Amino acid sequence: MAGTVGGRTIAVPPQGTRPTSDRVREAIFSRLEHLDVLDGARVLDLYAGSGALGLEAASRGAAEVVLVDVARKAADVARRNVAALGLRGSVSVVGDAAERYARSAPGPFDLVFLDPPYDLSDDALGGVLADLAAPGVLAAGAVVVVERSARSPEPSWPAGLAAFARKDYGETAVHYAEPAAEPGAEPGA
Repeated sequence: MAGTVGGRTIAVPPQGTRPTSDRVREAIFSRLEHLDVLDGARVLDLYAGSGALGLEAASRGAAEVVLVDVARKAADVARRNVAALGLRGSVSVVGDAAERYARSAPGPFDLVFLDPPYDLSDDALGGVLADLAAPGVLAAGAVVVVERSARSPEPSWPAGLAAFARKDYGETAVHYAEPAAEPGAEPGA
């Protein structure tokens, strides 16, 4: 981890998760810092596993982070990581399915991470993305980061989200999207 808890390691669930590699995590956060979306951000980490991405965001200046994972063991590990890093006030853990949570996510969020199991269907991922694109879930200027297998197709971006970058790191592909401009809106408006 970097930021205020730099050099600390976190626990990972014994099975059922695929932690983001240090190399990929560092590349993601380098881009996010360049985009200036971390400081004071409200962050949603869906399919959180150990919470590594959300915890890194909190460590680098996010004001509020919500970690969501349906697996009880993963949510318990994430809670222990939050406590061990002393981030209890700014980070909460929700034991719920990402698909269900996204339908009623209490936005607006400035940054959303989705690191689902690689075997999650494209349709299921598309449904979660569509829920995130609903009015009020994402703040203006928000960034959505999706981590998938490099062999998976491009996510099916719903109306309301526009992809702006993809970067591959071996077996891992990281996709970035932002809220799409309203039809008829002036660019940059």
